[in-house]
Amino acid sequence: MITRLVLAQFHAVVRESRRAHFACLVLDDATGTITAESVRRVQRLRSQNAGVLLALRAIGDVPEALHGPLYGAVGCRMAFSGVTTWDGNRFAQTWGTEWVETTEVAKHTVFADQPMTRFLHALRKRLTGKAVTTDAVTVKQVERERWSASELAHSVPPGHAVLSLTTVEGDHAPPLLVDLRG
Repeated sequence: MITRLVLAQFHAVVRESRRAHFACLVLDDATGTITAESVRRVQRLRSQNAGVLLALRAIGDVPEALHGPLYGAVGCRMAFSGVTTWDGNRFAQTWGTEWVETTEVAKHTVFADQPMTRFLHALRKRLTGKAVTTDAVTVKQVERERWSASELAHSVPPGHAVLSLTTVEGDHAPPLLVDLRG
């Protein structure tokens, strides 16, 4: 209850004051502060040169109806190592997908029609122990999640987090793996 009052007071102060510096409020274990009204207030802070850091142990602690609006309201997101796949799925949806180029190489055995070529292929196989093959290379564009829920849950090493930032103008940076140990 007190954290809700602190957040409301912070919002009132930054709304009333005209200052050149950035104002920030850090709330540890902000689970109880997340309401529909507080999400709307957080959205308005960016235009008032202010921000709030909401630390949550799990997104599941926030009412389901507020998950989407909360992810939309905050500009910067951080998923720490050990996040559940359930919470990681929300981050993955928020961070979206990107187009990546993939290369696939397939080896195909060469079958010769001419007797002399067959003889040379058989001789080569006898000497090297490998059949004569040719490579077929396929390069294609594939749409993939920037970070999947599984990667967030199982591939982020201890002491690391996946972080995405947003500028005051609303420009988004793609999520990056960050070492938090120094």
